[in-house]
Amino acid sequence: MSQAELAAFVQSHLRARGITAILSGGACVSVHSEGRYTSADIDLVNAYSVNRGAIRSAMQEIGFTEQARHFVHPDTPYVIEFPPGPLSVGTEPVRQIQELDFSTGTLELLSPTDCVKDRLAAYYHWDDQQCLAQAVLVARAKDADIKEIARWSRAEGMMDKFRLIRAQLSRPGG
Repeated sequence: MSQAELAAFVQSHLRARGITAILSGGACVSVHSEGRYTSADIDLVNAYSVNRGAIRSAMQEIGFTEQARHFVHPDTPYVIEFPPGPLSVGTEPVRQIQELDFSTGTLELLSPTDCVKDRLAAYYHWDDQQCLAQAVLVARAKDADIKEIARWSRAEGMMDKFRLIRAQLSRPGG
């Protein structure tokens, strides 16, 4: 299975048990960049703060074991992590969840715009240059709403940093 197919499979299994976990982070960047960025893990945000034991039990049903904060399976190189909710970008709740259908299930992930905001949050608050590059990659690959990202950046108190990178987020090309 591809990373996206595996994430869709795991999400579908979790949903059947009443657990909502939304794809974010580097794996979300990988999906939105159509593989131009790759990530070795799958971050599924525990959207409604379900008990870790319930997640552990559901993951064990499909052959995953917990090692530290990750879940691993012998048949995949990807590790799965469940960052705690709430599902947010910076200080705001996520506004839109995108769905993609695979033979393994429906993948729920941050929209391109919220994916860019998620990556920019790491850049804004921790000066993570890799996350800035990921934000630019997604903004260029997909139709991210630059006006919404500017509004959000202002609300985060990061308009100065946004102004410095706006051209990178807006211009086409690699």
